[in-house]
Amino acid sequence: MYVISERINGLFTSVGKAIDGRDAKFIQELAVKQVECGAQALDVNVGPGREDGPAAMEWLVRTLQEVADVPLSLDTSGPKTMEAGLKAAKNRVIMNSTTAEAKKMERFFPLCREYDAEIICLCMDEKGVPNSADARAEMAMIMMTKAMEYDIMPDRLYLDPLVLPVGAAQDQSKKIIQAVQMFQGLNDPAPRTVVGLSNVSNCTKQRSLINRTFLAMLMGSGLTAAILDPEDKDLMDVLKAGELLMNEKLYCDDFLRA
Repeated sequence: MYVISERINGLFTSVGKAIDGRDAKFIQELAVKQVECGAQALDVNVGPGREDGPAAMEWLVRTLQEVADVPLSLDTSGPKTMEAGLKAAKNRVIMNSTTAEAKKMERFFPLCREYDAEIICLCMDEKGVPNSADARAEMAMIMMTKAMEYDIMPDRLYLDPLVLPVGAAQDQSKKIIQAVQMFQGLNDPAPRTVVGLSNVSNCTKQRSLINRTFLAMLMGSGLTAAILDPEDKDLMDVLKAGELLMNEKLYCDDFLRA
């Protein structure tokens, strides 16, 4: 399971203030802690509604690269902000993200090709998030096909079925699991899949319990990556146990610390 930390995000008040004040120490200490807790990549989001989005993204990428030698997932819907991050990045990054909207694909797939990036493909279009697993698979196929028109092969994509909050759309969690299973039949080898895990528990109580239960169910269905909080020890323990049971990691008595 590929772990992408969700914490470098301007939506969090403390992170937003640090970006405003260009507080490199705060950002770097947070990044180091995320990696120490198990993050293999860092999702980088400057926050919504910023007039200085490109400048903030460039600063954030350069600041993180000074202390964290892990891939960055540039999380923005703005092409200018995305390109600023791509230009500042030293290594291959993950673009987060495009959708199946024609205008989005026409903006982001050329950037993906130009900067040799990987890209997350969200299963939604101009009409919004689809209701069924079948419809999500259709959108995934549309994005895979369009990406190949730009010489971007499926092994550079992450398919995201789009997790919705269980408190508002309870029937969707099962459909997300079905979609992850269906995605594996869209290509050989199977494409990678990713979810924004904490979305499932938005505005609920017992968030960690819901998150880790859903993660275990998704891992058993073939999920390969998740954007999550690596500082949640209970969640990470479930992830490590799941890797053992899926025969992805070798067992040892001290597997939670290995």
